[in-house]
Amino acid sequence: MPGCCGTPAGSSKDEKNRDVKHSEQIISQQPGVQPDALLSHNSFKLPTVPSPPPAFSSVAPNEYGQNGYQPQLQQSWSSPPSSPPPNMSQYNAYSSGSPPPPPAAYNGAMGGVNGSIGMYGSMTSQSMMSNSQLPLRANSASPYMPSNNSQTITTTSPVQRNFSPPADEGKMSVSIDFGTTFSGIAYGSSRIAAGRVQQILHWPGSFETFRKIPTCLLYDEHGQVLAWGLEAKNASPMAGTTRCEWFKLFLEPHVLRDEGAIDPRLPELPRGKTAMDLVTDFLSCLWEYAKEQITREIGAVADLNSADVWLTVPAAWDARGCDMMREAAITAGLVQSYRAGDVNWRDRLRIITEPEAAAVHCALLTDLHKLRPSQNFMICDAGGGTVDLAVYKIIGQMANLEIAEMCARSGASCGSLFLDLRFRELVKTLLAEHPAHLDAASLAYFMHSFSETDKLDYSGESDDDKMFHFTCFNVEDPHDPSVGLINGELAIPGNLLRREVFDPVIDQALDLIEDQTKKIDQRIDALLLVGGFSGSDYLFKRVEAQFGSRIKVIARPSDMDTATVRGAAQYGLSRRPLVSSVIAPRSYLMKVKLPADPEDWMKRPAYISQNNAGVSICENRLQYLVQKGAILRKGQRVRTKFCKFSQTSQDSTFVAVLFTSDSDKVFRYTDEGETIELCKWTVNLGSLPTFQQNASTPQPNGFYTEFELALELDSAEVRGILLYEGQEWGRVVFDFLN
Repeated sequence: MPGCCGTPAGSSKDEKNRDVKHSEQIISQQPGVQPDALLSHNSFKLPTVPSPPPAFSSVAPNEYGQNGYQPQLQQSWSSPPSSPPPNMSQYNAYSSGSPPPPPAAYNGAMGGVNGSIGMYGSMTSQSMMSNSQLPLRANSASPYMPSNNSQTITTTSPVQRNFSPPADEGKMSVSIDFGTTFSGIAYGSSRIAAGRVQQILHWPGSFETFRKIPTCLLYDEHGQVLAWGLEAKNASPMAGTTRCEWFKLFLEPHVLRDEGAIDPRLPELPRGKTAMDLVTDFLSCLWEYAKEQITREIGAVADLNSADVWLTVPAAWDARGCDMMREAAITAGLVQSYRAGDVNWRDRLRIITEPEAAAVHCALLTDLHKLRPSQNFMICDAGGGTVDLAVYKIIGQMANLEIAEMCARSGASCGSLFLDLRFRELVKTLLAEHPAHLDAASLAYFMHSFSETDKLDYSGESDDDKMFHFTCFNVEDPHDPSVGLINGELAIPGNLLRREVFDPVIDQALDLIEDQTKKIDQRIDALLLVGGFSGSDYLFKRVEAQFGSRIKVIARPSDMDTATVRGAAQYGLSRRPLVSSVIAPRSYLMKVKLPADPEDWMKRPAYISQNNAGVSICENRLQYLVQKGAILRKGQRVRTKFCKFSQTSQDSTFVAVLFTSDSDKVFRYTDEGETIELCKWTVNLGSLPTFQQNASTPQPNGFYTEFELALELDSAEVRGILLYEGQEWGRVVFDFLN
């Protein structure tokens, strides 16, 4: 009986083509209770992972556009840091040889005193920018030109490199799909299994093999981890213990912004623990076991301390959620400095969105979708917690695969877990007059039975007249036919399950797919469903019924439940950027002060004041760094000129607030709504030559320092880079706001 974790190995003809190790063995999909798996307190010990030593230096973006905390150009996957890039001042609106604006202009842009900031864009003619320097809007034939005339955005394409084979081509690549309900690990190396991706199938707590295990922790009364994965899920209730599940949902963007947005149906976190603590504990247990198991499976000591680790996140997560996941992964020891001089160790942790990883896996399955170059396909990653959507185009030849994102991705919390939660609410409603069956153990037993047997096999309207039977946990109060209690079983009609449990969740998933199809004005040639929820027969039938006439191919890979983790590992093994471009899923803006113009006098006169130079300045203006829908190549930097006024040489810190907006509208002022404060940018300008030169010369009236900040987006993360005369000069520290 299939479950949330996929199909058993060997259960379909397609499994012959799988490259998963131990393919001959039986793979159970939904971990069930293991009667022979005993819980030993001594065997569950949270691994002690030494804290990585601090190592900060300029580091460069890799070919994936991923560079962790320390951006700087790097020539290949494992080559030493490259020399500074060539001078790129020819891309600047003000080249290094151009005279700077006069002091009055600076004061007008900056407000004049105490380090207040502004944009050169207010002083820059639009004619000074080439259209080729502006990011394109998705689905547009011409470069995106912002409507705000005061904006200056220039971009530079990533430096083109020849991807020569790295010296350590046998380097390990490990991917972790940290899911809401289930998690899995895949790995590979060019020196293992002819470079094919392998998966960990043997896990503590069972003699069977599983492609994924429950994302579950069991804590004792002191907050120490007793068990994780299968052992935590299958452990019998014990006094003083707390079982924790679904804690990934606490990193969802709306929850991070407002704790009141937490779904009340989710279990509370243990006392004294945060969601970050739980994520760190689970990743730590998972990683320590993975290192041991991979070493056993490949028959040699794997150099996992130097491996590239790929961690997947939902498409709907924002930069703050990705930053928290990165912090948890580093704290858990997924990457750390393993030798003297290993200053770039943080770069080995790479964050990738779940649909992007799944797209890489599915794009290689040409027998499944029969796609050809220049065709578009949609990935619907329907997992336990979220449903994520993205559309990609195949570029070039399949033998040298490259895909490009075609429109802004989307996602929402409407995964299969919410079927379980709605089923629990239905049971509580039906048995409201029978409290013997509403204790925590009884409800958990009902939910387990539903998840194991009927959730994925339910067929919809054809099951309307069928009765679904669920055995009661308690033997008391076994009979009340008026509510469906018959001889110790709860009978629920199929039409009631469809109306109260399945349709509300599946309707939400279909609405997401419908909205995603409207974001692109090109034909979608294939819709590929991946993730554990995609195994639902009813979901697949509904998708076919609604989109079958518009999309030629609608299919599910045989390994749909592990497409994400396998795709992330395949991305790492390719050692080149398989996804060439991304679409900005939201706008990134900055609060600035700009010289007031007639529109400001008409709309916001209260925001206008005069600076020390007598120039009228409008506060609370918004400057767009990247607009939603902009097409950005991996590694591309969107650059904006800034100027900081410093009264003294000690005033070298530039601080600004970065905002995001999911709206397609362009806002001019901070009070226009639909913008969210994301983080503070903190940049130390003390190392810039111009700042040092000005600071060394006494200037009673203060001085100005001009510089550039570059915003770099890849599939999931956002990075800030300090530029001076086109060269990287440092990194931007992001302080994410609560």
